Amino acid sequence: MTADRAPEQLNRTGSSISVVSGETIATSNPGSLVDALRTVPGLDITETGGPGGTTNVRLRGGNTGQTLVMIDGIRVNDPTAASGDFEFAMFTPSAMERIEVLKGPQSALYGSDAMGGVINIITKKGSGPAQVNVRTEAGSYGTVMTQGSLTGSNGPWSYAFTGGGQHSNGFSRFGYRIPQFEALYPNLERDGFDRVGGSARIGYDAGEGIRLESGFVSSFTRAAYDGTFSPTSRAVQLPDTPSNVTRLLQTVYGRVSLDSFGGILTHSVTVSNTHTERSNYDVTYRTNMLPQNTTTNILDYNGDSLGAEYQANLKLGAFGSLIYGAKTQSETAKTYTTAILPIPAAITPALAKRQDTNSIFALWSVPVGERLNITLGGRVDDVVDVGRFETWRATAAYTITETSTKFHASAGTGAKAPTLFQLYSTANGTPTLSPEQSFGYDAGVDQSLFNGRVVVSLTGFSNDYSNLINFVTPTGSPGSCPVAQTTGCYINVARAETNGLEVGANVDVIPGLMKFNAAYTYLHAQDLGNDTVLARRPKNFARFALTITPTDKWMIEPRVTTVSKRFSSANQVGQVDAYTRVDLYTEYKIDANWKVFARGENILNEHYQEVLNFGTTGPAAYAGFNATW
Repeated sequence: MTADRAPEQLNRTGSSISVVSGETIATSNPGSLVDALRTVPGLDITETGGPGGTTNVRLRGGNTGQTLVMIDGIRVNDPTAASGDFEFAMFTPSAMERIEVLKGPQSALYGSDAMGGVINIITKKGSGPAQVNVRTEAGSYGTVMTQGSLTGSNGPWSYAFTGGGQHSNGFSRFGYRIPQFEALYPNLERDGFDRVGGSARIGYDAGEGIRLESGFVSSFTRAAYDGTFSPTSRAVQLPDTPSNVTRLLQTVYGRVSLDSFGGILTHSVTVSNTHTERSNYDVTYRTNMLPQNTTTNILDYNGDSLGAEYQANLKLGAFGSLIYGAKTQSETAKTYTTAILPIPAAITPALAKRQDTNSIFALWSVPVGERLNITLGGRVDDVVDVGRFETWRATAAYTITETSTKFHASAGTGAKAPTLFQLYSTANGTPTLSPEQSFGYDAGVDQSLFNGRVVVSLTGFSNDYSNLINFVTPTGSPGSCPVAQTTGCYINVARAETNGLEVGANVDVIPGLMKFNAAYTYLHAQDLGNDTVLARRPKNFARFALTITPTDKWMIEPRVTTVSKRFSSANQVGQVDAYTRVDLYTEYKIDANWKVFARGENILNEHYQEVLNFGTTGPAAYAGFNATW
């Protein structure tokens, strides 16, 4: 499991972790990683104008760049992004077997960016006889999706290959189904997207405790997007633009594992490289759409992250186990700007920098009697020419098997190094920035009742963030730019706190006929600098699902998502109203190999927004089939 950097049963870990199964991924929305993640308590998601748009994922109220995202344990956060986050809209879900979401400060295990938590996407792994799966769906907004996989094993070899593609005509990201904007701009254009991607994962068991594995993931997305709207500038700016962005993600890794001393000590070496490309064709109109009143730029971002990691797992018998290791990571970011209108200009380099990080870590896991398991861990990260930070983490899990009860608790510190953009952007960078810091803890109980028919989990959490990096204008307060920059800069100025409660429940209401699932989060997220609610953090968000199986072949599942009001911008500016959306999914198994399915989104026609002034889906229907042989 991701929780302790080694495989472990959930009932033995004191960390707060949620696992999204492959079945949940397939039935949520086969074309969207984002919709699968909405089932996780503590995870808040906003899409800017529907599928394919910029997607922000916040874990327990943290900022978007404070969550480390990995694919098969390989870091994939974008080195060129201002906050260093991962763009979830660019990943095709055809490759996914499950998703592990580890909550709370995890820098002691995974270093920078993990100060809020970790999302580890596990791709499919082959075993057993060869199996082929094909899934196709089509429906509203001109949407068509097809994906397939081939998995299996043969002797010492295991293999898994996946691929998929999706197209949607979409709807206008700006203003769609928002009456005042549709009246102001009656001819809003559609903003569609295309996505294609695939993965390969191959393993070889060489015998004598030697195992080899390599993996590759690639995903390409092209999506149209719109500008933003300001009431004070609507006379001189038209937000409905033909802008578009292309994104490419490629990650490859090789891993060698070796058992020694009869399996007492296991060594693992992983070498990886992640490459990202992003190109924005960015259009802005002033007064009208004539070329002389149009600003068009091409913005190119190229990022690479090369890493090598050694990890050892030492079994200590009655004294538990010790995991220790070291990692070196080199990230580069190169960005360019090319002016097209109103006056063409040659390509201009904007940023070309590299950042190296060297780390050592250790985690001791020790059982105390039959019921209690404790872990203690620490890490040192040295970010060359930026700073060094030390982090720690401790967890405890206490299990009462007689009552099917597990108590768990964790505490630790987190840190996030400033991004290359924040440090070295020619317009806004500040080379003297320090790492962001956090301290967080959580405690909860997992309880099973009535022979497993009712499973409930409750977790309370609290996080304190300090030395946060904010963007400020030259006249901003508090703080000021250390150099004469006309558009502002980044400085370590902010403090924030988040605390709340996460609730998960699975109830077998009528065995064999009806199940109920719920995920609820209460979140208090406060800017300690001005005592206001942090932007885009709703106080309450929940998801409920009722699974009905009239027969062993037929399943019907209505789903309800409800989100309370929140503010679009800092200082509680731009209120986004609360909403409740109802979806419906159903599938029918024709035989052991074939099934058909259909789903409806927003079937009660809720008019709502996730990001202020940007559209969301109207009532939509999709249908398809799944074949396995």
